[in-house]
Amino acid sequence: MQTSRTFSIHFWLNLAKKKDDLAPIYARVTVDGKRAEISLKRETSVTYWDAKSKKTSSRTPEGKELNAYLDQVKAKLLLCYKQLTSGFELVTSNSVKARFVGQDEEHKTLLDLVLYHNENMQGKLKEGTLKNYYTTEKYLKRFLIKKKKTADIYLKHLNYSFIIDFEQYLRKGPSLQNTSPLNNNGIMKHLERLRKLMNFAMDLEWLDKNPFARYKLKFSKYKKEFLSKYELKDFREAVIDNNGHQIVKDVFLFACYTGLSYTDVKNLNESNIFKGIDGDYWIFTRREKNEQPVKIPLFDIAWDILKKYSSYSEKNNGQLLPVYSNQKVNVYLKEIASSLNINKNLTFHSARHTFATTVTLSNGVPIETVSKLLGHTKISTTQVYARVLEKKISDDVRLLKEKFRVSFRQDDGIRRW
Repeated sequence: MQTSRTFSIHFWLNLAKKKDDLAPIYARVTVDGKRAEISLKRETSVTYWDAKSKKTSSRTPEGKELNAYLDQVKAKLLLCYKQLTSGFELVTSNSVKARFVGQDEEHKTLLDLVLYHNENMQGKLKEGTLKNYYTTEKYLKRFLIKKKKTADIYLKHLNYSFIIDFEQYLRKGPSLQNTSPLNNNGIMKHLERLRKLMNFAMDLEWLDKNPFARYKLKFSKYKKEFLSKYELKDFREAVIDNNGHQIVKDVFLFACYTGLSYTDVKNLNESNIFKGIDGDYWIFTRREKNEQPVKIPLFDIAWDILKKYSSYSEKNNGQLLPVYSNQKVNVYLKEIASSLNINKNLTFHSARHTFATTVTLSNGVPIETVSKLLGHTKISTTQVYARVLEKKISDDVRLLKEKFRVSFRQDDGIRRW
């Protein structure tokens, strides 16, 4: 059964805002007795306003233009009402007003979406992640102004070509610091965040079709640096005179033998150290990145490093290790590696790869255990870190060959393999 509605449009002068003989014109939309008022951003002479026809009685060209504009407004408001009714949507005076001024879902813009996302993700996303979204927003604003010649764009106007154009802009244009263009993976990260925004818009039902439906992100695969068994030994035994380099060396080694990330090492506190079921000391913490709990038994080397900095911990509210800024740490690591003739582009994250590859997997620790130690939710994530070294392959095949030889001898010379 269809519900009958009352709908009316009324133009009026807001005399409370009258200046001299001029007053602003408003439109009043009424649906089922409920009103919504819209400022039309126009004003006219009170003297010539006809209260009966709701128009100006002025015969000047300006008067005729104003009356034509009011006819257009009335027609547009009527169209908005019909659209809402035919779409079986909630029809109120406010929904008609929202459709008219472009504030309903039908008229949401890209920057509306970005703003809504960033406001609603406060406290849900990590501060660093949100900061990356703000950077992507800056690139989008630049792109819209420089390439699309507009300050914003309706979501419904986004398509596959918009994505391609934005990608090319990132590839050819300077970075926000006006330096060289972004590298491929930096570009893909911005597009990945834009894709997540589009998925968010789909969830909100602000978009009917995702412009990323046929677009594929293409990340370049780079060699992840880590220390080999012998390089780790050289690093561990290195004698370093520079105090800052020595601190970075110790903190990096601690990460090599715990698998913790830079942020997790920096946040490590005395409250994270417990005695485990085996009577040894363990790290009980929660990863900053994904809130995943991790429990890591402490190797003697890692424990010795913690004891070395016990006085630092006492003076710094239980913080276990002195950790410099990530940028400073990475600079020092490169200098240490150079002094040890380790020809690798080490960063702090290399310690996590070293733990996964050299310390654990190459020594026979199952990948499932390594995944738990690293705080991963999926084995596939661990496989990014987990390199099967040639030596490990060699050792495994050597054991298999030995099994074959034993089997051959036991078969009294009859080979069954």
